Amino acid sequence: MAKTVGLLGGGVIGGGWAARFVLNGIDVRVFDPDPEAPRKLDEVLANARRAFGRLTLAPLPAEGAVTFVGSAEEAAEGVGLVQESAPERLDLKRSLLQAASRAAAPDTLLCSSTSGLLPTELQRGLSGPGRFVVAHPFNPVYLLPLVELCGGVETSGETISRAGNEYRELGMHPLVVRTEIDGFIADRLLEAMWREALWLVNDDVATVAEVDDAMRYGAGLRFALMGTFLTYRIAGGEAGMRHFLAQFGPALQWPWTKLTDVPELTDELVDKIAAQSDAQADGLSVRELEQLRDDCLVALLQGLRGQSYAGGDTLAAWERGLLDGREGETGPLTRRVPAEWVDYNGHVHEARYLQLFGDATDALLGTIGVDGAYLAHGTYMTAETHLSHLGQLHAGDEVTVTTQVLGADEKRLHVFHTIWLDDTAAATAEQMLLHVDASTGRVGPAAPEIQERVVALAGDHASQPRPERAGRRIGG
Repeated sequence: MAKTVGLLGGGVIGGGWAARFVLNGIDVRVFDPDPEAPRKLDEVLANARRAFGRLTLAPLPAEGAVTFVGSAEEAAEGVGLVQESAPERLDLKRSLLQAASRAAAPDTLLCSSTSGLLPTELQRGLSGPGRFVVAHPFNPVYLLPLVELCGGVETSGETISRAGNEYRELGMHPLVVRTEIDGFIADRLLEAMWREALWLVNDDVATVAEVDDAMRYGAGLRFALMGTFLTYRIAGGEAGMRHFLAQFGPALQWPWTKLTDVPELTDELVDKIAAQSDAQADGLSVRELEQLRDDCLVALLQGLRGQSYAGGDTLAAWERGLLDGREGETGPLTRRVPAEWVDYNGHVHEARYLQLFGDATDALLGTIGVDGAYLAHGTYMTAETHLSHLGQLHAGDEVTVTTQVLGADEKRLHVFHTIWLDDTAAATAEQMLLHVDASTGRVGPAAPEIQERVVALAGDHASQPRPERAGRRIGG
């Protein structure tokens, strides 16, 4: 993965790319002539941090740095990838990409976020056009995993492959568009829906809120899980797609939609849409709406992760990658209690204490080398927990979780966690973990190098005073 990327444009899409890169530990160099660009990007990055804090419990790398530069050439010098996200004007995008291509190293990937311009047109005049590819993301870039990859006539197969690997390491799902076509795949589908939505409002059939409700309460939920064709295959019942096409295919000849006819965007229609949209927002600012959107997307992605399906599978793969390379990390775990952990009585729900202890266990496993790669061999699973509540936690509290290894052998790991609020213990948990072999699903010895680290850690911790509550049980 590139250690530094150059961003040409820091608006909605460019800012989303910046957040996706920075929160994956990658430095970004941004060129955007808008004097407000730094402020806007800071706000997007703040929302992205908030969303990532809810999206995953895996340990994120140290954030990359954001540097604003004065030209496309400066943004491209010494970086591994350039991501152009300027407005959809062919002349502007070409100018920026050509300047960047002259300044970038010969092996630097040149990528454009264009939503519809053809890559063959964009790569004309570039220095090294074979390394250019369209990498079209979706807003918010830092949460939605899809990125469409489309090459032009001079784009090499190696470029497509390299770009796919780069974006996959960012937690994205690269979709290769094999045929160069206007609008690629996703936007052609979205454009058809957008045309019909405009007609429904233009003809006073529905308001903008009613159009959105029709999608978000109905088919939109299905499409998030199954897409288009799989949704309709299921609609065909046991007979599948063939039956669906036979039953509903004739309706395609009915005059239901106006897919190639677009209403004129008159001042009257624009005013109508804008007024209805303002009412629909109900006083929420753009940043507040973005946060609401992000929270809903996080919940949906986490639900899909539980099913190991679609975008949830991509999220899980990214999280496994975050677990790699943690060996040697030390120190207590620090967390700020989020508002959603609070229950009806204003206190943190008791299940969240166990979640904090689980996070601390994951951090401990990272220090002994149980990373994403090791999971193919095995992992430690908690067999027994004794949890003691000693105080109350509230939303916004910053807590620290310390961990002491009380004992270990080839199969067992005995740990004691303490949650600290300032200098006061809020809860403790004593746990016994057993090492489970991935191939058998049964308890088995850890790999020799893991055993060695566990025993060494237990020896180091033996000099610490034994916790007062260690070995306690609930009295009769």
